[in-house]
Amino acid sequence: MLKLLIRTGARLAALLAAFAVPASADTSEPDTQPIESIQIVERAGPALWLVGDEDTTIYLFGTVHALPPGVEWFEGNIANAFAASDSLVTEVVNKDDTAMAGQMIKLAMLPEGANLRDQLSPEQRAAYDKALADLAIPPAMLDRFEPWYAAMALSTLPLMKQGYSPENGVEGQLDKKASARKMPHQGLETVEYQIGLFDGLPADVQQRYLGEVIEQLPTIREDIAAIIAAWKSGDAEELARLMNFGDSDPVFAETLLTGRNKAWAEWIDERMDKPGTVFVAVGAGHLAGKGSVQEQLAKRGIGTARVQ
Repeated sequence: MLKLLIRTGARLAALLAAFAVPASADTSEPDTQPIESIQIVERAGPALWLVGDEDTTIYLFGTVHALPPGVEWFEGNIANAFAASDSLVTEVVNKDDTAMAGQMIKLAMLPEGANLRDQLSPEQRAAYDKALADLAIPPAMLDRFEPWYAAMALSTLPLMKQGYSPENGVEGQLDKKASARKMPHQGLETVEYQIGLFDGLPADVQQRYLGEVIEQLPTIREDIAAIIAAWKSGDAEELARLMNFGDSDPVFAETLLTGRNKAWAEWIDERMDKPGTVFVAVGAGHLAGKGSVQEQLAKRGIGTARVQ
């Protein structure tokens, strides 16, 4: 379940950490390559798919929400597809991060008098306290929060120390480029909705989530580095193995992954009825493996073609 952070919880984790994607636009000149420049290329970079008919083209690009500085990815077919698109669609559109962070903290609070560590078994509590100590987090800092929030905090801090941030992430960069072009930008979901997904998880699922995060913390840097390497090389099969197949809780996977893929496939199906070219950028794990957006589209009789 830890792997879901980089594709689903990173935006919320950014709010938790008081990150904010700058609203200032990228002043560089946008690429204006025509759509004819799109060529089918095998693994020339992060994976890109195309869905289309006679008057509608929808690109599907798998993203990493938070990246360290210096990761280059906006080139080739990706840059050309974005230049040819009329609008950008991402999971969410950035809003007031301060207000959203406040709302998330409010929802994540345990009932008055409840304590997170009191809900853990002696073994879980010992591992939890060690994780806090290793990250130099005061023992009582997360006591008043639900397990999902604590899990997100613990899995975010090591990445923050490595320089990961949404400002460097794919959506942050695409948002700047869209702003520079005055390009319409739509969200498939809202941050409030995403917070609700985590907050609505059953208590036992949240506790298992926290337990898995604690268990995987010693190798989180290596795990995320492997995910980014597979993403950069366009290896969707390896991404599926790294990001999806390890999700051991069916409720968690249905809530955070498969159910959303179904909703997004429905959105794409309906969008195909309107002419135009759309660049859809969602977490890479949603476009890889069992239950992916492509699989959900196939169930609707809509085929996808990989163009990078």
